[in-house]
Amino acid sequence: MKTISIRQLHEKTGEWVRQAEAHEQIIITERGRPIAALAPYTAPARGNRFRERRLLPAYQKLRGKLSGGTDSSAILSADRDQESAP
Repeated sequence: MKTISIRQLHEKTGEWVRQAEAHEQIIITERGRPIAALAPYTAPARGNRFRERRLLPAYQKLRGKLSGGTDSSAILSADRDQESAP
């Protein structure tokens, strides 16, 4: 891992980006204090995490209790009708 100053980054940005692309992390400092890291890009894993997720057992239990209920759009419609009535 290399450490460079922000000034060095400004002077040779392209060179540092190519080095980061070659799987090398570069720490950028300002007045000797680390302020950022330049690292190679890694593509996210393929697949749909939403479809692959699993429900927690506690949520599955609660979900079984919450079947049916009142349609919220019917409640809103009735409320709006009351407000608009003279």
